[in-house]
Amino acid sequence: MKTILDKIAADGVKYNCSVKTVGEAKIASPVRRHDFICDGQRVLLTGDREVLEAWKGRLGHFPSFERAGAHERIFHDPAWTRVGIVTAGGLCPGLNNVIKGLVEILSADYGIRSIFGIRYGYAGLNPEYGYAPIQLDVDSVDTIHERGGTILGSSRGQQPTGVIVDTLVRMNINILFCIGGDGSLRCAHEIAEEILRRGLGISVVGIPKTIDNDLHFVGRSFGFETAVAEAAPVIRSAHMEAKGAHNGIGLVKLMGRDSGFIAAYAVMANPVVNFCLVPETDFEIEGPNGLLAALGRRFASGKDHAVIVVAEGAGQKFLEGADEKDASGNVLKKDIGRYLRHRISEYLKGEGIDHAVKYFDPSYAIRSVPARGTDAIRCYMLARNAVHAAMAGRTDCVVGEAGELYTLVPIALATIERQKLNLSGDLWRCVVDATGQERLFGV
Repeated sequence: MKTILDKIAADGVKYNCSVKTVGEAKIASPVRRHDFICDGQRVLLTGDREVLEAWKGRLGHFPSFERAGAHERIFHDPAWTRVGIVTAGGLCPGLNNVIKGLVEILSADYGIRSIFGIRYGYAGLNPEYGYAPIQLDVDSVDTIHERGGTILGSSRGQQPTGVIVDTLVRMNINILFCIGGDGSLRCAHEIAEEILRRGLGISVVGIPKTIDNDLHFVGRSFGFETAVAEAAPVIRSAHMEAKGAHNGIGLVKLMGRDSGFIAAYAVMANPVVNFCLVPETDFEIEGPNGLLAALGRRFASGKDHAVIVVAEGAGQKFLEGADEKDASGNVLKKDIGRYLRHRISEYLKGEGIDHAVKYFDPSYAIRSVPARGTDAIRCYMLARNAVHAAMAGRTDCVVGEAGELYTLVPIALATIERQKLNLSGDLWRCVVDATGQERLFGV
């Protein structure tokens, strides 16, 4: 956090914490029985006094974000408002919950009936593809939260920004909700900038969707807790498979292209894991301090099994081949799980050690399930605050969570860079202590 705040403070103009608006809010809100947010209410980014003082010394003010919530005065007239909702990028638990929340809050709080679900991501805003939007109402979204995935479909990659804005104008849409991760939100930022450049009164508000939990300043993103919970039975199965054979190894690959949060939390929630490998750690496979030697030491100590959890983006330096990218520009990670399975088996066979390696890759099964528990609640709260922000004329922002409060974060800040595990922080130190892997690695 300190590093990111230092970067922001060093360029306070480029990374301004203030949220843009499409115009002055002059219309009385129709929302009833609600505590309204006063203009100017803000939430501090951090409780670290040293960081706060350093920031103030550079820019003359404390780092903070606008508090989210219902406003007494709004910009968009509910009687004339037409809304578009788009889901972009990969699937994630809770997408349908967010769609349901947006539709129900728009309808119940503001009486808005013209709500359109945009099909297949941003491609649905490009007439070249011919994807017709879906009319949404409270009846059509009544039970969608019980299903995984998204009823709107999704796709990766940006479409021409000018074409998207032309479509919004042609459809008379004055609010666009973008539910997506890093790449999808960057697209939303470009759309919002083009809208402002043209002087149009269209609000673009994002709801952060990243199962890897790798966006800055938005708190824990929806879908993450469900992913950790869904990983539990897989790790248990890997443990049972490992224990069921002499020198058995259960190898589980979890999501995490650039950040190892799912792997780290899953290990802490299921402390039967002996090795946790994440993108943030520069581990070795060969040599006296490598993974293979560490496995050998574990078996030599009298242990008859091992469980390994690896994030999909870990150990990419060991894999050959040119980097490929998906339609959103993300580098496609090579399969570290299959590589480790082969190398481990090859090594143990060469050492004359009888063994069995069982490999589990539940990635697509996990990301396509419905949201559960507090994840489902978080989806609804994010949707609620996104609606209030958009109706008040806020734009080019994403809804974040700070403790029990919700905030509005400029998209440029949320996507400044990938959020990563702090290898000196409590979470990773807990992982290391629970697995005992430093001792096995000989570190």
